[in-house]
Amino acid sequence: MHSVKRTRQTPEALAEKKQREKSKIEEYLALTDDVLSRKKKQEWGDDAFELTQRLLQINPEFYTVWNYRRNILLNGIFPQSTPEQINSVLSNELSMTTTALKANPKVYWIWNHRRWCLENVPDGPQRSGIPSLEWRQANWDKELFVAERMLDADARNFHAWNYRRYILANMTTRRPETSELAYTSRKIGANFSNFSAWHQRSKTLLGLWESGQLDPVKSKDDEFELVSNALYTDPDDQSAWIYHRWLIGCGENKAQLEREMQLIAELLQEQPDSKWCMESLVHYKRLLLQNHSPDSQTLKQECVELLSRLMDLDPVRYFRYQDLTRDLDR
Repeated sequence: MHSVKRTRQTPEALAEKKQREKSKIEEYLALTDDVLSRKKKQEWGDDAFELTQRLLQINPEFYTVWNYRRNILLNGIFPQSTPEQINSVLSNELSMTTTALKANPKVYWIWNHRRWCLENVPDGPQRSGIPSLEWRQANWDKELFVAERMLDADARNFHAWNYRRYILANMTTRRPETSELAYTSRKIGANFSNFSAWHQRSKTLLGLWESGQLDPVKSKDDEFELVSNALYTDPDDQSAWIYHRWLIGCGENKAQLEREMQLIAELLQEQPDSKWCMESLVHYKRLLLQNHSPDSQTLKQECVELLSRLMDLDPVRYFRYQDLTRDLDR
């Protein structure tokens, strides 16, 4: 690092460091050979189970060992266990992977193992001859808490967002979708640049519209107000612009399209070098041409002028803007 004085190591210290690294590598390779040998022999005992944990703590991306660990549970541990013991074992697995996620929050195989654990939790003790679902509900409720804590640590971790959607879709007691809308509002309010939160909001709104819980027309107006605040706060952030395009859709609503174009044009006057303002105006003017005013030479000329400015402002995409200009003449 800059302005940090480097300590010169002696040849002896470097040799000792190299020897320690060599020992760690040899230990890891020996452990890997042992675990894979036991897997090949189909050993399903506690010793093999413990060894997989040691190996996964060193290398959590070793998916073959995660698969072997699940096979040990299915073929060795579960058949000898009561439902209560199985629930306890799976709770320990979830605790173990929680620790692993703190160090490796974006490793697919840890998230996959948690899903498998949840899907194999027994229902719970019977009440009057009927499964109570106590264990299942307790574990799924706890998982939602874990996912939310992960998102508190990194609000844009798409693994945690995907996992949270999975939890919400499979909980024994479903949460109202309106509460999820409130959750995304909090996340977006904390950081307008949270693309994952905008994406989750779009999926939640679709569900609310399809189920009739929200009026699409009224709620869309509220969404445009929300996203406009984000656009004016940071015109260079693409997350809000992408969400805005999702709200506009194919541009069937002419009045809505023209209203939003006017707001973006006003923002462009304040931010004359905003690439996203210009790109969005071109996109929406082309929607107007396509759906409502196909013969408008004024709209075409406005698009050409904006694209010319974009060629100068964003030369990396010069040929893209050139192609869009040519399309206007077809």
